[in-house]
Amino acid sequence: MNAREIIDRGRRVIRMEGEALAETEKRVGESFARAVDVLAKSTGRAIVAGVGKSGLIGRKIAATLTSTGTPATFLHPAESAHGDLGIVGTSDVAILISKSGESDEMIALLDHLKRLGVCTIAITGDEKSTLAKHTDIHLDGWVREEACVHDLAPTTSTTVALALGDALAVALLEEKGFKAEDFARLHPGGSLGKRLLTKVRDVMVTGTLVPALPKTATMREAVVQLAERRGIAVITGEQGEVVGVITSGDLTRLMEREENVLPIGVVDVMTSNPRIAEADELGSAVVYRMEKHGIISMPVVDGGGRLVGVIHLHDLMRAGVV
Repeated sequence: MNAREIIDRGRRVIRMEGEALAETEKRVGESFARAVDVLAKSTGRAIVAGVGKSGLIGRKIAATLTSTGTPATFLHPAESAHGDLGIVGTSDVAILISKSGESDEMIALLDHLKRLGVCTIAITGDEKSTLAKHTDIHLDGWVREEACVHDLAPTTSTTVALALGDALAVALLEEKGFKAEDFARLHPGGSLGKRLLTKVRDVMVTGTLVPALPKTATMREAVVQLAERRGIAVITGEQGEVVGVITSGDLTRLMEREENVLPIGVVDVMTSNPRIAEADELGSAVVYRMEKHGIISMPVVDGGGRLVGVIHLHDLMRAGVV
């Protein structure tokens, strides 16, 4: 077996699916906006249905919608005729997925949904299909061909259907103003929950452990703080506001150019207007700024800009934020 041929086959599939997604992007238009509007205004749930591989894609879309603030459930078309249709309410919105748009099970389900007065959205590969013509909104999931060499196994078409479902979920997320904090409440377990739920106030150093010095202090006092308080000293004004910081790096550079550093005032050494964190912001946001600017600790301030603590990258790491 030729390794190069196998690699080329894999690349061909990825290339074909990428090209199909690019084509799909061009066809996203007014019907997509209508679908998002209907789902955003619905007081019920999104009911997602599909058969076979489309059903597997439907399950994933339903899960993504639910985790991003739009309650959704998957309904198997065949089971719907044997009692499961009872989960559908008149205020729900149904998303029906079928490449051909002619699946007997899906058309039968559409008929039941129409009798209930449920708003329906179809994702199909044929805009002239029964499903496309008789649902309220049609999203175009057409693909030129499947990535399968026989143009049979659902590959490119399922990728496109999944992308359209993701697009709906993310557009809805933004339309509803769904925030990271909301996402965290729905994902409390594991590292993702820790990263999103942890706020600065949960892990910051407070009280007597905060390395604070007044503007009148000298480097003699700062050296003690740097040694005892993990390499940072925060300089504050008369009202407790942060006016600057001194780090171990600042001390090292000062010692390289001055023989006697101890009498020097901290205001002559500090970095003015330093980067700060707020007690109620997410730890993940602070980690981003620390990594971006190459720093490992920040003063933490309250709403009035007064020093209330210090946040260290290592503490955020221990909390599972990184």
